[in-house]
Amino acid sequence: MKKRRVAHTGLSTQAADLLRPRLDAFLASTDPKARIGFDPVEFPHRYTDPRDVEVSGLLAAALAYGRADLFRPKVDALLKQMGPSPAAFVRALDVKGAKALLTGFVYRFNVGTDLAVLLLGMGRALREHGSLEALFVRGFKASGTLHGAIAAFTAALRDVPMEALRKAMGPERGLHHLLPSPLGPGAAKRLNLYLRWMVRGPDAVDFGIWKQVPASALLVPLDTHIGRMALHLGLTQRTDLTWRTAEEVTASLRALDPVDPVRYDFALCHYGMSGACPAKTLPQHCKGCLLLPSCKVGPRVIARGSLQF
Repeated sequence: MKKRRVAHTGLSTQAADLLRPRLDAFLASTDPKARIGFDPVEFPHRYTDPRDVEVSGLLAAALAYGRADLFRPKVDALLKQMGPSPAAFVRALDVKGAKALLTGFVYRFNVGTDLAVLLLGMGRALREHGSLEALFVRGFKASGTLHGAIAAFTAALRDVPMEALRKAMGPERGLHHLLPSPLGPGAAKRLNLYLRWMVRGPDAVDFGIWKQVPASALLVPLDTHIGRMALHLGLTQRTDLTWRTAEEVTASLRALDPVDPVRYDFALCHYGMSGACPAKTLPQHCKGCLLLPSCKVGPRVIARGSLQF
């Protein structure tokens, strides 16, 4: 008989009380400014105007998949061509301008037509709503859920003249990967990452420029690094990178900080990205880790010599 999975409902009060001071000490020991250059959040940090921050941030987050050394030059080149104000650029953009900017653009799953949809959609949102925040908040209020709000946001961004675009630039190829609609069961990591940038803070990493969405409503941007760290710390028992797993991890983080549950995300993610807590864990990785007393894996690594995740 197949063993039935017991749902993980978040950390107990006792577990949260033990983990919280360790995670706070870990967070205090990190230098987020030193890691910004390794993160797509570096791009919106070039700007000060909130509209430029939200436009450049969504472009950067949308393309932040695969190897950083491959997507960063693509984002950098596009922003340079868009001039000093990305918001002003997309607000004035039309199909002809999109073709001039994006003909020949290819990055893994995406071609120029895919990016044109994103940029034209942002321009339309700015013209009709004044900001990307206003467009997102409309869906957030209508649906009452973060999943529903993101789904409405991506659907609205994709509401652009597709036939004219296809005629000018050719068919789209990876549009659903860039702007998933319908949203589906995936973790929507890049969109949740974008929301973290816009909503929480301001601090050294996140901007806090969207004031109408509470940080308590955010979902952790779940990727392989956060998934591995979450398993190590007992934040979830799930191993898939789905929306449901992101909800479980966030429920555990909410037990630590109900007001700002994703505040640990940047530090934990970069702890994995930097190689300090890699997929193949060795004793030297674990012995000096501040989180070792709460880790489900570290003691076994030290005892056995290594462990592969």
